[in-house]
Amino acid sequence: MSRSTTAYHHGNLGPVLEDAALDLMRTQGHVSLSLREVARRAGVSHNAPYHHFGDRTALLKRLSERSMSELLESMRAERAAAAAGTPQEIAIRVGSSYVAYAAHHPERFRVIYDPDVCAPGAPSAAMAPLIAAVEGILAETTASLAPDAPAEVVAALTTAVWATVHGLAELVVAGHISEVEARPALEALLSRS
Repeated sequence: MSRSTTAYHHGNLGPVLEDAALDLMRTQGHVSLSLREVARRAGVSHNAPYHHFGDRTALLKRLSERSMSELLESMRAERAAAAAGTPQEIAIRVGSSYVAYAAHHPERFRVIYDPDVCAPGAPSAAMAPLIAAVEGILAETTASLAPDAPAEVVAALTTAVWATVHGLAELVVAGHISEVEARPALEALLSRS
């Protein structure tokens, strides 16, 4: 049985198309991704992605949501694994998981933060709770670094920590530093908190 028949008969067209798109993104990124190429890679008709997603932007939004969900799960898992550590150790591990996700999945990281896919301040209904959860983990982790600080200081510190972690991730994705170099930078910053 062909892949396309399996996809259609089992109701798996969406995940099959998403996987094909992610596979293509590994080599060409998301900016030049075409639905026709996705269909070809998935082994389905060239109209199948349009019937399922409507357009390219809808597919990219779905990939962004899926990728953000993976990033969130990575951060949650690292936070849980570090639960017995000091607040600084937890923050370093959570921040490192963010950078590691970007390093190991650069194409997925890029689509998450592409403002043409997820406009800042106007996320999709599926993306909004994922963003809130990532921000929540960062806020909780940062708050534990300064438990006696006023709320506005914790909010500012959270923004600074997120900016630092995200900046390190961007530098890794762009090839300016390695993932290995990012961790000592996080340790130097967060161990002083």
